[in-house]
Amino acid sequence: MNTPSESSRLPVALTVAGSDSGGGAGIQADLKTFHAFGVFGTSVVTAVTAQNTMGVRAVHAIPPEVVRAQVDAVAEDLPVSALKTGMLATATLVETVAEAVEAHGLAPLVVDPVMVATSGDRLLDPGAEAAVRRRLLPLAALVTPNVPEAEVLTGMEVRTPDAMAEAGARLLELGAGAALLKGGHLEGEVVDVLVTPQGVQRWERTRIHTRHTHGTGCTLSAAVAALLARGESLDAAVEGALHFVERAIRSAPGLGGGRGPLNHFAPVD
Repeated sequence: MNTPSESSRLPVALTVAGSDSGGGAGIQADLKTFHAFGVFGTSVVTAVTAQNTMGVRAVHAIPPEVVRAQVDAVAEDLPVSALKTGMLATATLVETVAEAVEAHGLAPLVVDPVMVATSGDRLLDPGAEAAVRRRLLPLAALVTPNVPEAEVLTGMEVRTPDAMAEAGARLLELGAGAALLKGGHLEGEVVDVLVTPQGVQRWERTRIHTRHTHGTGCTLSAAVAALLARGESLDAAVEGALHFVERAIRSAPGLGGGRGPLNHFAPVD
């Protein structure tokens, strides 16, 4: 067991997500991002995928009891200062993770409601969507859906920044502490919308025309969790994460024949 002086040297963040064999998303992207922000990364693997920049070839969900054992092992020994969830695959895994988060009092929690990969391959069982809405959103300090995910979670059409703000308000009504709506799927300039009980903030930036966007959502939510682990406020964590992801996209290494990964070694402010 670590002494207080030992455990206070480095912030610890936890990612609960699937493994991406291509290294651009999931657990691999999260751990690289944690490291970039100077945070010690720990992980709970919920699923193993066979994928690369071209797409997902196979998905194997980890047994719920093994997922729970991983959470217990980390939480009982390491001082987790913030955590995020990504691919949870099935309703049973969503329930397992929610129970573990509650049992250990893990917070703040960033929920990336991963439903579909950048390649278009589905990563969440349709039956798990309701479980995310019912069990995870009330535990989330922040939920970070893209537009299609926001539509699934709220049941409303989202086609404009104003609609994004309305969807964010609905997510707060469902129990989330705050909601960051990612606007990359809409036409025109990219607008990201943060909705909190205090109001609405928007960030607008020029769209980067590139195919190298694999793992964008994972990286963003991991960056927010890392900054929260470092003690940043939610607003500051979101802004810092958005700027980091923009730099990571602009400096993407150009790997693979499909939707390539970001540059997880991009500079941090």
